[in-house]
Amino acid sequence: MSFFKNLFSREKKESLDQGLQKTKESFLSKIGRAIAGKSTVDTEVLDNLEDALVSADVGVDTTVKIIDRIEQRVAKDKYLGTSELNRILQEEIATILVDAPDSGFRDFDVPAGKKPYVIMVVGVNGVGKTTTIGKLAYNFKKAGKSVLLGAADTFRAAAVDQLTIWSERAGVPIVKQQMGSDPGAVAFDTVQSGAARDVDVIIIDTAGRLHNKAHLMEELGKIKRVMKKVIPDAPHEVLLVLDGSTGQNAVEQARQFTAATEVTALAITKLDGTAKGGVVLAIANQFKIPVKYIGIGEKMEDLQVFNKEAFVDSLFSLND
Repeated sequence: MSFFKNLFSREKKESLDQGLQKTKESFLSKIGRAIAGKSTVDTEVLDNLEDALVSADVGVDTTVKIIDRIEQRVAKDKYLGTSELNRILQEEIATILVDAPDSGFRDFDVPAGKKPYVIMVVGVNGVGKTTTIGKLAYNFKKAGKSVLLGAADTFRAAAVDQLTIWSERAGVPIVKQQMGSDPGAVAFDTVQSGAARDVDVIIIDTAGRLHNKAHLMEELGKIKRVMKKVIPDAPHEVLLVLDGSTGQNAVEQARQFTAATEVTALAITKLDGTAKGGVVLAIANQFKIPVKYIGIGEKMEDLQVFNKEAFVDSLFSLND
């Protein structure tokens, strides 16, 4: 698949391959067992494949969808061999993954006429939300954009401190107030300051509490309303950060947050330390929200722009 060289640098592709190693080994071994000793794709192979996908955290609904599509293809060609199953499986998995409506984000660009471009980041504590914001800021700055961070998760002192550290690492300014301050006030100050400074990108952190969905909805709604007083169409992006290593728990978090606010994009972190990378498929299929970024390591560069073809290619460990 030589076109990957145009989309991804060799270094990035190697990093993605390495980051998905645990998922790939688990996934491929399960698929291998599903078709062991078989020459054609029959009912038993499909049943085994279904088990393999579910146990790889692809999720029941998504697995059923994939199996149904493969069954339809098998019905057209009665002599479909297991040697072709990997290729077909890749194609069907790729169709599950949702494309973002714009492709500018791939180069850490911002849409025309959206300056400052305001990203509100949501997600529970511990999923890598603050780290993701820091890495986003670094990548936007590397792409030549001016960035301002807003520390609107004021309920945890650690959240403000961590975001301050990341702002220093990325070399971008931050707007913050004391712990316990009104998150809406921090968001307002950040957007007002960003507009005055004519920055390209504003990234705002928010509290990650899920124990009271009504309160979460109210808080996120208030943050949005105060932003709109300065920039009427802000936020332009609501980015939900999920921990890929938690498997189906990440699906439940996505369900809670999409019920509380309009989520427009996903970042899935910690895929490098888990065999549960299949959850990316479950989330993309169930919520029809594009995955824009994946975290596959600790380094600044290890937040990668998500490319579904490269992801599927790495998952199946294909060579050119």
